[in-house]
Parts: sequence; structure tokens; C-alpha cells
Amino acid sequence: MTEETKPKRQYQLSSKERARRAELRAAKSAKRKLDKERKKLHNEQMKVQKRKERTEKKFADIQHVANQITGRANPKKGQLLTEDQIKGSGKALKNMVKEKEILFRPHPGPQTEFLSSSETEVLYGGAAGGGKSYAMLIDPLRYCDNTNHRALLIRKSMPELLELLDLSRQLYPQAFPGAKFREQEKRWVFPSGATIQFSFIDSDHDVYRFQGQSFTWIGIDELTHYETPYVWDYLRSRLRRTDMNITPYMRATTNPGGLGGWWVKKMFIDPAPWGESFWATDIDSGDILIYPDSEHIEKKLREKPIFKRRFIPAKLTDNPSLMLSPEYMGMLASLPDVQRRRLLEGDWDVSEGAAFPEFRRDLHVVPDMAPPSTLFRFRACDYGYVAPTAVIWFAVDYDGTLYAYRELYETRLDAGSLAERIQDIEDDEPSPISTGILDNECWSQRGQIGPSIADTMIGLGVPWSKADKGPGSRMNGKMELHRRLAVDPFTEKPGLLISENCKNLIRILPTLPTDPNKPEDVDTKYKEDHLYDALRYGVQSRSVRQTEHPSERRWRAQRETYKPVDQTFGY
Repeated sequence: MTEETKPKRQYQLSSKERARRAELRAAKSAKRKLDKERKKLHNEQMKVQKRKERTEKKFADIQHVANQITGRANPKKGQLLTEDQIKGSGKALKNMVKEKEILFRPHPGPQTEFLSSSETEVLYGGAAGGGKSYAMLIDPLRYCDNTNHRALLIRKSMPELLELLDLSRQLYPQAFPGAKFREQEKRWVFPSGATIQFSFIDSDHDVYRFQGQSFTWIGIDELTHYETPYVWDYLRSRLRRTDMNITPYMRATTNPGGLGGWWVKKMFIDPAPWGESFWATDIDSGDILIYPDSEHIEKKLREKPIFKRRFIPAKLTDNPSLMLSPEYMGMLASLPDVQRRRLLEGDWDVSEGAAFPEFRRDLHVVPDMAPPSTLFRFRACDYGYVAPTAVIWFAVDYDGTLYAYRELYETRLDAGSLAERIQDIEDDEPSPISTGILDNECWSQRGQIGPSIADTMIGLGVPWSKADKGPGSRMNGKMELHRRLAVDPFTEKPGLLISENCKNLIRILPTLPTDPNKPEDVDTKYKEDHLYDALRYGVQSRSVRQTEHPSERRWRAQRETYKPVDQTFGY
């Protein structure tokens, strides 16, 4: 191939261009190596940062424990534990903690339980002087190191609010140095940005001042000052969170009685034994509040209970500070009976004009338990359809003590449905209940044809006899109930005991009012007197007979078989 026929290169580079390109390739290679080293260094820095964060979190956790022991909500700057202190022995830590200032330490018992409660709604109520208002001031500090915490503390009027404000001025700046109080807004602003607002709500329409606002904590001091639950229910709609590290909740304190004592009692006191957590219920129906079956609600939550409530009782004896001064207890002890039981004893079951002031929850209510099969058992019923049907099951002890151990309290039950419900309830009885006392109006014929209510139930296997509703029966029944509620000096217990399973009877009995025109009778205008009527039928019934002790039964059998030798002289 000649020179002329060789294929020519498409281009030719000069030596200078080739050198330039070689330098460029070398620079790119160096940059890649540098980027690689930088990435490696960055990864090492991130590992170091993560280790540092874990260490700091560990230090913070230990500091949190130390703060709890010392009682400080938030220590001053520079008071955090050093690494040497953290690595020290437990004894050294305890000694260090003892030297720190304690701002607040809750009293053991109810006050501590209140401040550590996890339920969404908690009522701390009972006797005066139990440390309730003080605990209410401390409780919203739980999240004051979080910028998204918004608390609202309510009283009925501004003069009542001033006492809490004065006390907060003593506590909050010490617990959180740098906390500022804005007088115009009645609002505390903490270094983190968290706030606690103080306000008053005098009437129901005042709640609309908070329309469009949201809070992570809402508290009402002296809840029974509100005649209806409207304020409490509306404020619940203002409860929400924007930070998943904050659990929103509501708190309240109060003494028994007051205009709103009736609804507070139904919401917090009656649904469960005192001190126990329970699912929130509707105060009218008693049904548990559940999530709606809606597409806007997660499937796992639909038709499930929404939140829990709890009532924590308070007594004067829970406050050691006041117990050191017996004059205060003496002042409370000198009050009239109803006020004394409310303010000194924290009794929720006493009210002005109560028909049965003798009733005491701690005296007449006993734990739920099945009565022995040897005891005589019967039932009593006050029938209703639109109004509730009330049935109470009784057992009679060997000494004549009457136990109300089971109840039925429902509406919209016809005769057949009621008989079926009774049979279902009595399935677990050790032996069939052979008798019952039923309102004598249930024997009346409906027109000229068809069986009566009593006939229908008897035909279905639920036996009944007529209740005594003759002249004077209401007064006699009330007097007999008074007698049984009193403590027998020989047995040293009342003649009537009620199982804690009878929740409606326990709720209704202490609230029954006396008839203002007939002091010897219960006010018949009271809408929930049906369980009382069933109770009255029971205590008046001839079924209330003393159950014979087995030894007495054997003695009676021997006596009945004895025949005298000589009929003339009887031996």
C-alpha cells in the first residue's frame, strides 16, 4: 500500500493538546480520589455525631431521673450531671441528689396518683384541704419543656382564679427559671415556648371565647361549680395535639356537692369503684363512648372505646401539712351533718334533703360475691316499659341481714322479654329462685281479654307474687328501709348490704329526695325512683325471713318429732 492509498486519520493532535488532555485526566482522577476521601470522612463524622447524640440522650435520661428524685421540674443551667457523676456509684448519685433543693414533692397516696395518672380525664375530688388545687398547678408542668405544649387552667370566676395565680407566681419561676408571666393575657410563657393560660368561665356561653383554639392540657378547679356538663364537654373539643410526644388530657378537682354535683357524680363517681380506671360512658345512657364506624376512622379503632376516666378520692388526712394543725379539722367537724360529711369525709353520697341520709358507701356497699346456696333468695320488681324496669335479687343471711346482690335496670322490655332476661340472669344460680315480688298493677287485665303482665311471665316459668301496695305501704316501706340501713347493735352491721355489682342502686339510693309535702315519703316526682320501689317491695315482703342455720334446722326437726307421753300434763 502506497503512501497515497493509506487511510488518513480524521484528526491529528498536537503534542501540546495531548499534554493538556493528560493533565485533565490526572486532575479528574485526583478529584475522584478526593471526593472518595471526603465521603469517607463525612461518614466517620456522622458516626461520631450519632455516638455523641446517644451519649447525650443517656446523660439526659439520667438527669431526668435525678430531677424526679430531687423534685425539680427543670434544673438550672449548669446543673446537669457530669460524666464523672454519671459513672459514679449509686450511692454517690443519691448523696448528690440529697444536696439539691426540692421545690415540690407530692404527698404519698392520692396526690401522687393524680400527678402520675395516664387516663385522658381524671377527677381528683373529695374532702377540703386534700391538696387538690396545689396538684392542679403542678400537673401541667409535665410538658413545659416542649414548645408545642399549650395548657389552660379554668375557674368559675376571676376572684377564685387569683388565688391560683398567686400560688403559680411562687412555683413556676423556681421550677423553670426564665418563665415570664404576661399580666394582660394571664398567661405564663416558659423558656421552651410552652404556655399555661389562666382564665375563668362564668356561664356556658363563655366557652365560645376559646372557639378555634386548641390545647394539650385543660384543667378545671372546682368542677361542681358548673351546673351542667356543657363546659366540660365543650372544652374536650378543644383538646388536641400537634406533637406526638405530647399526650393531651383533661384534669379536674372539686369537693362533693354544689350545683353540678349530680352530673360530676354520674360521670366520674358512679361508673366504677373509686380509684379504678374505666372507659368513659355517656352520663344519660350509661353506654361506653365508642368511635363511629366511619371511613374517616382507622379500621382498628372503629366501634372501639375512645378514652378512659378515673376518679381519685381525696381526704384531709392525705395532707400532712394540714394534719399538723388540728384547728382546721376541728372547723370542718363543727359543720352541719351534710356539709361535714362532704368537706371533712369527702362523702359523695349525701345531699341536701336526702330521704336516706344514713346510707354510707363504706358501710353498706360490699364486694360482689355470689351468696351461698344455703341462703334463701328471692327477687323484687317494679315494672316499666318507657320508664326502666327495675329488678333486685336478694339473699337473707342466718342473722336476718338482707343482701341485695344483683340488679336489672333496663327500658323497653315487654313481659316476654323481661321473663327471658330474668331466666338468663338466673342461669348461674345454684338453685331456682322460687318466688318474686311484683308490682300488683301487673296483675290487672288489659281490657277484657289477654293475660296480664304477671300471667305472661308466670306462664313462661318466672314465678311472682303480689307486692303490698295497700294504704300506708309506702310509709311502712320507707320506715323499714330506715331500720335496715341502721347498724344493729348486736350484729354490729346494718340490716341491708348492697353488692358493688348493683351500680344503679348505689347511685340512686343516696340521691332520692324527700317529698316536701310528705316528709315520711320519697318524692314521687323524682324520675329515678324505680329501683327504690323494687327495694321497698323487697324489704316489706314476707319473703324476708330469717334463713335457718343448719344446726337450728336439725334442732327444729328433732323438736317436731318429739311427742309427749302424757297429753294431760305435757310430758
